[in-house]
Parts: sequence; C-alpha cells; structure tokens
Amino acid sequence: MTYKMIVLDLDDTLLRNDHSISDRTKQALMEAQQNGVKVVLASGRPTFGMKHIADELLLAEYGSFILSFNGGKIINCQTGEEIFSSTLSPNQAHSLFHLSQREDVFIHTYVGDEIITEKDNPFTAIESELTGLPIKVVPSFKEAVTESVVKVLMVDAPEKMAVVEKTLQKELKDQFSVMRSKPFFLEFTEKGVTKGTSLNQLIQLLNIKQDEVIAIGDSYNDLAMIEFAGLGVAMGNAPDDIKQAANYVTDTNMNDGVAKVVEKFILKEKVQI
Repeated sequence: MTYKMIVLDLDDTLLRNDHSISDRTKQALMEAQQNGVKVVLASGRPTFGMKHIADELLLAEYGSFILSFNGGKIINCQTGEEIFSSTLSPNQAHSLFHLSQREDVFIHTYVGDEIITEKDNPFTAIESELTGLPIKVVPSFKEAVTESVVKVLMVDAPEKMAVVEKTLQKELKDQFSVMRSKPFFLEFTEKGVTKGTSLNQLIQLLNIKQDEVIAIGDSYNDLAMIEFAGLGVAMGNAPDDIKQAANYVTDTNMNDGVAKVVEKFILKEKVQI
C-alpha cells in the first residue's frame, strides 16, 4: 500500500514528554513530505497551541493541515483558511456549566485566545501549559461565554473524571460528542464531531482514499481516527483498549514510535519495533 497521508495526535504521540519532537521523528516526517505525503496534526488543542509545531514541520510549505479542537476546526496551513468549523452555542456551554456544578468538577472553555474558568485549578493550569494560552479567571462562566465556543472541558482528578465520563456519556449521548483526551480532561464538542469525522471531510476534499491514510494516537479522543484510517496505529504508551482497536501498535512516544511507523510503512525501511 502507498500511503498519501499520515495523521498525528500531538501529546504523548508525536511529542515527547518535554513537548519536543525527536530528531529522528522530525527527519522521517520531513522525508515523507518531500515524497509527497501529507502530514496532518490532529489534536484536542486549540489551533493557537498547534501552530508552532506545524511551523517546525513546515506544513505550510508542503500544503498540509491542522485538525484542532478534536476535529472542531480544520485549518489549511498554507493559506490560513478555516475550511471547517463546528461550535457549541452559549446555551449549550451554559448547560455544561450547570452539569459541572452538579458533578462537582472544574470547567473551562476558550474565548478568543484565553482559557476561561471560574476557579483556578491545577488541571486548567496543565491546559495552559500545553497550549500556551493564558488563563482568565472570571466571576461568572455564563456571563463570560456569550458567543459560540468550539469545545468545553470538564477537568479534575482522573479517578473522578472516569466516573463523570460514564455518567455524562450516557446522559448526553444525543447532544454532544463526549470523550477523554487525558485522564483528567473530559471534552465536549458538537454531536458527531470527532477527529475521525473531520479526517473524513479532509480526505474527500483532497481526493485521498481512506485506505491511503495512516492515523497515529494514544488516547480515547484518537479512537475515531484510528478506527477510520486505513492503517490505525496505537502508541506503545496507549491504554490496552486503544491498542486492541488499532491495526498496529508502535513504540512509545519516548522511543520514536511515530518515526518507526513512517520508516516502516512510508519510507519502507526495516525497523525493529
């Protein structure tokens, strides 16, 4: 099979634990692009928190794309054009705020280039560190959210979020896409919007076939694109159920897992996994 696109989650997949790309991985991805393969970044992060990585990999030069907000937006890196955007209404965001109070967890969203929350907390601080966006603590979440937002996150300790996830996935299954991107992040986007659905839109636009796509990820918000792609790859550091859903399991993010996939399936080098 000749693959024409490789779609990459960022945190704990493309990026090492210090949020950098290894030299081996960068070299493999640059060589893939030189051979005409599209390299697409797909993350729960907001677009702003992904642009520096797209710049490092020269995605604009090679005419590739960013899928941000778990597929809520698709950005053409070359033109800066937003070719798809999905949002939640203020009323939907407000309803999630009330549910966060009921479940006694923290909540935040994005307004402009700021993270909006009522209560400073260590989990929203992690989001700020990952994305580079500042936190704005507001007196009233509802009064601060008066326009549509791309997604909303409920955040708290992993063991608590595991319980909240089960409750709200069942309760809200007809209203939102609900998924965990990290053990302490529960994300809400428009119903039916995932990395997988946005990837489907993108390949149709580019006239690329489903079986010509590799998608690599490590977490539950990557599952839809892993299952959609012709070759769905789980990282070695992924949970067991993500590995079971994948066609192939590579090495960890700290051991060049992405590079090994590119070398084996795109550059056709012999690699020990």
